[in-house]
Amino acid sequence: MSSEHAVILVDSTSHALRIEKLFKEQALECRLIPVPRHLSSDCGVCVRILAPEIEGIKALLMQHHVEYQSIEVL
Repeated sequence: MSSEHAVILVDSTSHALRIEKLFKEQALECRLIPVPRHLSSDCGVCVRILAPEIEGIKALLMQHHVEYQSIEVL
């Protein structure tokens, strides 16, 4: 069974906002949400994405030198 969504965990709200801005510029679906309780993060907010897009998103983040902690499938 595959999950529909994943979250990008970040160190700060500013990182999450930068990712959100980048994704909107690229017409990628995303949403800022509170970090799920079963995951840990230094920041209280994370970026929810579509799970099937993870590999492309990782490449995009690397290309734009955007830092993140991890990407976790929900």
